[in-house]
Amino acid sequence: MLWFLRGLRKGVVTTRYPRAAIDAWATSLPSPPAFRSDRLTLELASRLVKSCDSPALQIDAGDLVLDLGFCTGCGICRAVGGDAVVASGEFELASRDRAALVKRIAIGGTE
Repeated sequence: MLWFLRGLRKGVVTTRYPRAAIDAWATSLPSPPAFRSDRLTLELASRLVKSCDSPALQIDAGDLVLDLGFCTGCGICRAVGGDAVVASGEFELASRDRAALVKRIAIGGTE
């Protein structure tokens, strides 16, 4: 409660973030996937798109498109994708530009 009153008195609206390095517990938070392009085949990409409960994954022009605005970090794609999909460890994804949340991953694996 004291920090609130001090903030009102001094006119502080927000705090500086982050004050220090990211806490160690943050690595255990759910995070969006990261894809290994060399192990990603068209067949696997199709399975990943079908398994995703949200519209976060799509295939477009030979690339797998990940929309982080829709991704919930549930981990289903990591379970389906095997070693082609890993946790990114990124959980601070705020952006002023919507396009920055859309990632294109080349499908580079062979079937």
